Amino acid sequence: MDVLAGLLDGPRARGAFLMRAIMDPPWSIRIEDRAPLTLVALVRGAAWAVPDGDAPRRLAPGDIGIMRGPDPYTFADDPATEPQTVILPGERSATPEGDELCEEMDLGVRTWGDSPDGATMMLVGTYQMRGEISRRLLGALPALSVLPATEWESPLVPLLEEEIVKDRPGQEVVLDRLLDLLLITALRAWFSRPEAAAPSWYRAQGDPVVGRALRLLHDDPAHPWTVVSLAAKTGVSRAALARRFTELVGEPPMAYLTGWRLALAADLLREPDATLAAVARKVGYGSAFALSTAYKRVRGVSPQADRG
Repeated sequence: MDVLAGLLDGPRARGAFLMRAIMDPPWSIRIEDRAPLTLVALVRGAAWAVPDGDAPRRLAPGDIGIMRGPDPYTFADDPATEPQTVILPGERSATPEGDELCEEMDLGVRTWGDSPDGATMMLVGTYQMRGEISRRLLGALPALSVLPATEWESPLVPLLEEEIVKDRPGQEVVLDRLLDLLLITALRAWFSRPEAAAPSWYRAQGDPVVGRALRLLHDDPAHPWTVVSLAAKTGVSRAALARRFTELVGEPPMAYLTGWRLALAADLLREPDATLAAVARKVGYGSAFALSTAYKRVRGVSPQADRG
């Protein structure tokens, strides 16, 4: 498993909120749902994404917008159009004055808007992911990423457009997986762009030595890794691996492994039936005490306090 795959395994869509939005100008939607990540695929028409305190970005058909929350932003036909609708937590929509709009703007199965034949159509997927693994991924993204249609190609948007309006058994799972695939494809294309300033862990995957070391750590974080054993697996000396890994990733191999193990542990501990001993075994610590000691040393609180 590479690093991006590992990070994306945390925020997999599970009952993600998906809808098809159809609007006629003038329109402006204020997003205040505090969702950590939203993906918008523009199918037809045009739209402007307007992050608070940042420059507006125009989306054309085929473009993908990735918004990192929880800060609010606006989608509109024009940046100057005043918001007419506010999207709130809990999949609620209302006027700026607070009047509910969900029923009024319901256009059918997973379809919402002000006109069934509106000039602009967007496919919207909203993740409600929480946790340490998700935070690592979100921290690598700007508040708004726009991927132009001219710079990527995928059959997923037409397929999602076709599937999003179906009401069949198991359809939620189908849509979740399509949204995951679209997000992975879009992020991979985004990080490959020079202006994306891809994080060090992403760039390091292209290195034949460090990339292999990262995959080994992510494939089996519970293995009793040492720099020596990791170096043997990657075919270089201990000193060469330590130097190269630190240069490319920004921290030594064992420090990276500790951070990854504790991020996994933090997310696993949010499961209602998880015990500290079971989580310790899964992430490579010999006992609950060893995990608790490492957790407090690195994160400053005990695992019990962090799980709330």
